Amino acid sequence: MGEELFNSGRSGKYASEDIFNWTIRAGKRTYFLDAKNSGRNGLYLSITESKKRVNDEGRSFYEKHKIFLYQQDFKNFLEGLHKVVAYIEKYKKIPRQAETDYNHEDSKKYTQVEFDDLESTEANGLSRTEK
Repeated sequence: MGEELFNSGRSGKYASEDIFNWTIRAGKRTYFLDAKNSGRNGLYLSITESKKRVNDEGRSFYEKHKIFLYQQDFKNFLEGLHKVVAYIEKYKKIPRQAETDYNHEDSKKYTQVEFDDLESTEANGLSRTEK
């Protein structure tokens, strides 16, 4: 989605410099891919998954998970990633349980909405929500 070149501005003993960033928005998740320079240890990749959550009090927060991948591990990581993705692509045609339980008769219970109906709704100041 986006490419950014910048310096994080952090300083001190544990500072690392952001040298390249890429953001991927995927539904409710956002992935941040950051190339960083740790100084004497060289370059590494920081992968962050961020998901917006709501706590029991109704306040929203971001749950984050990180993985750090060091330059010497790139080749093995990419090889494993390619193998897993190829496996998933090969078997993705297997339907999930929710897809096999679909009943066409149940779908008739819902109102048929035409594209023109949506356009007139937006023209009146109302907008659709994206999923």
